[in-house]
Amino acid sequence: MSKKFIIGNLKMNGSIAFYNELFTNLKEQLRSIDPNNVDIGLCLPYPYLFLAKNSLSNTNIKWGSQNVAKDKRGAFTGEVSAEMILEFESKYVIIGHSERNTAYCESDQNIAEKFLRVKENGMCPVLCVGETLIEREAGMEKKVVRSQLETLIEKHGTNIFENSIIAYEPIWAIGSDMAASPDQAQNMCAFIKEFIGGNLGSKTGQKTLKKLIKVIYGGSVNDKNALQLLSLEDVDGALIGRCSLDAKKFSDICHSAHRN
Repeated sequence: MSKKFIIGNLKMNGSIAFYNELFTNLKEQLRSIDPNNVDIGLCLPYPYLFLAKNSLSNTNIKWGSQNVAKDKRGAFTGEVSAEMILEFESKYVIIGHSERNTAYCESDQNIAEKFLRVKENGMCPVLCVGETLIEREAGMEKKVVRSQLETLIEKHGTNIFENSIIAYEPIWAIGSDMAASPDQAQNMCAFIKEFIGGNLGSKTGQKTLKKLIKVIYGGSVNDKNALQLLSLEDVDGALIGRCSLDAKKFSDICHSAHRN
């Protein structure tokens, strides 16, 4: 059984009281899950990273942020650097989520720089890629995702993806209660692995990198459809949105991953 990765994206939600309760419940409900089988992460708003460090240290739950600055330090009002995030012992950083791309017009070049900052600080980037419904209906979904990956490869080389996570999140599925079908999720996750592996010269290198690359699915994953999605050959886990706000539903998804 290959290891699964379940990462919650809690977006701009919560309060100190909310997170104290959520962490307490999750520690109880997830304590039986073997971290060798399932890696569990929660990506939180910046102000609550200190709560995660205080509450989740020495548990099987890791944590991180939903964004990072592309610059190391300096006069960038309102930005938060990778070094700052690391001080809270964060493991994961979400990069390139479509909600940020739409609201703040992030370019693929900026996302590539953020990816590098995360890697330089020993954390695991969770790179979101995906297509709109119009692009899917036009049959352009693979072209769109390939373009998003090519920018990173051109700037930093294929090996930058080692020990990283790519989250395939079709934009049309996010928050829509319309998850990708199992065939759609499997085909795209397999395509991503093949595309990245194919950019290495030797076949041995391709096979090695494909084993190291983890591709998870996100977009209306819930406690009802998780088991089916997580059973797909090339889906290594899930990026969870709304259900990460509910300790019971998030725990059920983690236990589904544990059974795969």
